[in-house]
Amino acid sequence: MNRNIGTASTAGDNRMQKYQIRNVDCAACAAKIERGLLKVPGVDQAVLDFATLTLHLKADDIQRVIDELHRIEPVADLLLDRDEPDGNGSNHQAQGHLETFNPKREGIILTVAGLMFVAILLFETHIHENFDPFFEYVFVLTAYLLAGWNVIIGAGKTVFKRNFFDENVLMVIATAGAIAIHAVAEAVGVMIFFKIGEFLQNLAVSRSRRSIWALLAARPDLANLKTDAGIRSVKPEKVGINDLIVVKPGEKIPLDGVVISGVSQLDTSALTGEPVPVSIKIGSDALAGQVNLTGALTIQVTRPFKASSISRILDLVENALARKARTEKFITTFARYYTPAVVLAALCVAFLPPLILKDQLFSDWIYRALVLLVISCPCALVVSIPLGYFGGIGVASKNGILVKGSNIIDALARIKTVVFDKTGTLTEGVFEVKETVGINGYSTDALLEFAAIAEYHSTHPIARSILKAYEKKGGAVDPSRILSHSEVSGSGVQVKIDGHDILVGSDGLMHREEIAHDRCVFDDTAVHVSVDRCYAGYILLGDRIRKESAEAISRLREQGVENIVLLTGDNSCAAASVAKRLNIDTYYAELLPEDKVAVFDTLEKEKSHDGKIAFLGDGINDAPVIARADVGMAMGGLGSDAAIETADVVIMNDNLNKTAAAIKISRQTKRIVWQNIILAFSIKGFFIIFGVMGLASMWEAVFADVGTALLAVVNSTRILRSKGYES
Repeated sequence: MNRNIGTASTAGDNRMQKYQIRNVDCAACAAKIERGLLKVPGVDQAVLDFATLTLHLKADDIQRVIDELHRIEPVADLLLDRDEPDGNGSNHQAQGHLETFNPKREGIILTVAGLMFVAILLFETHIHENFDPFFEYVFVLTAYLLAGWNVIIGAGKTVFKRNFFDENVLMVIATAGAIAIHAVAEAVGVMIFFKIGEFLQNLAVSRSRRSIWALLAARPDLANLKTDAGIRSVKPEKVGINDLIVVKPGEKIPLDGVVISGVSQLDTSALTGEPVPVSIKIGSDALAGQVNLTGALTIQVTRPFKASSISRILDLVENALARKARTEKFITTFARYYTPAVVLAALCVAFLPPLILKDQLFSDWIYRALVLLVISCPCALVVSIPLGYFGGIGVASKNGILVKGSNIIDALARIKTVVFDKTGTLTEGVFEVKETVGINGYSTDALLEFAAIAEYHSTHPIARSILKAYEKKGGAVDPSRILSHSEVSGSGVQVKIDGHDILVGSDGLMHREEIAHDRCVFDDTAVHVSVDRCYAGYILLGDRIRKESAEAISRLREQGVENIVLLTGDNSCAAASVAKRLNIDTYYAELLPEDKVAVFDTLEKEKSHDGKIAFLGDGINDAPVIARADVGMAMGGLGSDAAIETADVVIMNDNLNKTAAAIKISRQTKRIVWQNIILAFSIKGFFIIFGVMGLASMWEAVFADVGTALLAVVNSTRILRSKGYES
């Protein structure tokens, strides 16, 4: 067994780690491994994703896990990338070695066995009449063993482990029983067609895995590190902060950084799903995973590779399958009981009717029981449903939408209410000072100066806009004048400047601090200023509505969203103006962050549907409400650590239309998953009934098993080829 586990074998290292599993070619086996590992002492979490053969593991003793894996599935290998010994990264280098399926070899074996099977069909009577029975059985068994040798070996290993409900065991029992009752041609044919179905299923799954890995191929492999001795190629993990890297035209940017030399255009589609290149120059941010298209760039690294945009995105995409949907969990549990139930039914069919009913032959009812055994494997469900969910997650990622789990796909598909933050989400969040009004003897210049100095340490877009307007008028802030500074959550700032107590913020802040002022009604955002508890005036700032906001809301309604709500800390008039222009159903204004959470509780209690409620914000100041929503969605995730960490769905650019696309992808994924469930249950149920009635032979039974599995797998991968999600 492969024991290449690096330093991850250290006992007590109880972090979530990812490993590659090799030589597991059955979805039911993957589910069995997962159940077995969860019983190992010290294993807190174990999720084996058959779609990518990735084991997500949290355990304090990896050696004990290896021993248990070897006991459950002796041929399975556990691999960890040598270049990432702490287990936190994915083993992309191992992907080329995971595919033990050899189509050419399997095709040759099946061709030879198939020719022998045709000979049996054509000359069975002639062989039976003119040759010794020993020769007949040798010829038949040769074809049988040639097609099913690995099935027989797998069945032997399974029985040795006292597991009698494996698909290999059931197939061997069914075909051996058929040979025993002289249904020779059917026994060989069933084994061959079972192998053909398995071959086609493995081919489909293999192609699906390659499609999935292609979505993750944006991971840069090398970086051109600039040193005193020249440029040398190194792995991105070896590059440190402030090191210089050179990116030539056509190369992927390997790490996040700032351009210090060069002008170019970048393909950002791997991160954002947007096909239009963006321009980049000195001082621009460059992100790992983007592709340099035209000119050479020199970039100063600002983050280590593990903290880079592409590394975090890939890690989250791969970890998404660890968060399973309830449908997946149900099917995995169902499969544990389905196969034993069908086997028990087969035993009853084989022996009860001949014992109870008159003139009934054991051979007839045993044949019917064997038909049931052939169709008893639940692989169609166990393999196709995870592939369906991963297909949805993959196509979302390809379109610049990061969905953090199969359970989120389910929730997205049920969204009936979408709640928007205003600033930076429905609007551009780029404010411009439109008017400054001084009151109580304060000039407009003094008012702007006080506000700019007070907002100097703030990163809020409004603060940046006020500072920019002040500097545009020739002002320059001297930070030494700021004697103290404190944020008033969701309302503004309180500072001491040159001995003066300054308050800058919302109308609500003035009321809370009991600063006497006339209530002003504006369609724009108003920032109020007080000096030594005397109202000094207000600054009006305009914020443009995004050009795609109206279209995005229209698309959401097309997807069946019934209620659209606006939440903002801005004044009521500004909120009403935006709500009216965008045809928003309800708005709540002048809210603090904790007020937004309270509004969500109210929406949940008062909703008139059984769907889910989503919140879409900019991912910077909305963490509490993002966490509270059924589905928390964040805009502009590339620049926001808070977005990637908190949200369930991250829109990897600022395009609001991706919100409706995320819902559309999720609903198509759910349709595909339920199509597979209905397909499998309908076909298997149909043939179980017909098999018991004696109206279905083993030929139909083998189609019900492998044919259904193949159809379900092909249907699951259909979403990876889907179009129409572009904005």
